[in-house]
Amino acid sequence: MAEIAVMGAGIFGLSAAFELARRGARVVVIERDRVGAGASGGVVGALAPHVPEQWNAKKAFQFESLIQAESFWSEVARTGGRDPGYARLGRVQPLADAAAVALARARAENARKLWRGLAEWRVVDATDMAGLRLHSPTGLVVADTLTARLSPRRAGVALVAALAALGAEVRLGDAPPPAAARVIWATGMPGLTALGDDLGVAMGGAVKGQAALLAADWRDAPQVFSEGLHLVPHADATVAIGSTSERSFDDPAATDDGLDRLIARARAIAPDLRDAPVLERWAGLRPRSPSRAPMLGPWPGRDGHFVMNGGFKIGFGMAPRLAQVIADLVLDGQDAIPEGFRVSDNLPSV
Repeated sequence: MAEIAVMGAGIFGLSAAFELARRGARVVVIERDRVGAGASGGVVGALAPHVPEQWNAKKAFQFESLIQAESFWSEVARTGGRDPGYARLGRVQPLADAAAVALARARAENARKLWRGLAEWRVVDATDMAGLRLHSPTGLVVADTLTARLSPRRAGVALVAALAALGAEVRLGDAPPPAAARVIWATGMPGLTALGDDLGVAMGGAVKGQAALLAADWRDAPQVFSEGLHLVPHADATVAIGSTSERSFDDPAATDDGLDRLIARARAIAPDLRDAPVLERWAGLRPRSPSRAPMLGPWPGRDGHFVMNGGFKIGFGMAPRLAQVIADLVLDGQDAIPEGFRVSDNLPSV
């Protein structure tokens, strides 16, 4: 089989390479900096679904990917012998008032139909949930069983180990090898810029995120989502907090008082984190496509070249299913790209 080059060793590139390699393809991953150099090197790792309402292709695709995640990451761990930190422990969301409770209960009805009994979305008493103590104005929370966690950095290490076990190589460079018959471009924000320059139209932008890692051992607790903020307990006795979404910024790698406010909000939501030391402050850029959905498919005008980009906030959750779709396309010519995910779907209408 002809060699396939995957450009970029972030979550999209490594997941695609793993799916290709375990199907028997000859794969090389080319990374110009380091594994997880961009948004994939963050700390949060929340694999959380969109709300079960106003169902569309994007939400359905994400649901399928989250359901597949457990088997995908189990196979990665088994193949390479490294733990990616995956655990499907669910999520809780405090409910602020009666209107929020009513909406949450309506969504529970939707989840029963849309999630096909594979996961639950329930309204329960906050005191019924084991784990971090939460402030909930109504005393009620949403508890779902679909949400999972993943350690972003450990996932990268686990994928590299699995690729090595399958005979695939990850190496430094900035161009695909001449022998590559097909090339997948999964290069994050630089890739969106390059695609836009080639097509003569903006193909997305960068959104800065800031996050923090606290020392607190809630490894078996569900994660928390409140007021747009993720609190994700990990297996290494840390809790990740994130993240901001900043369209305007001076330094993409610097943290500032925006993160200080984020940490203060997290401590107010979960009193158990009030005295938890901050181990790390992180900032980075997330690639956002014009449609906000991941962008997948042939690179227009470049035969044998493909785009896999635009993970934004949901890249880790989408990666298992996206890897299958790009492998089907590259290896077999099977096009199962969802509506809204194609490169053409992100081009401005004429």
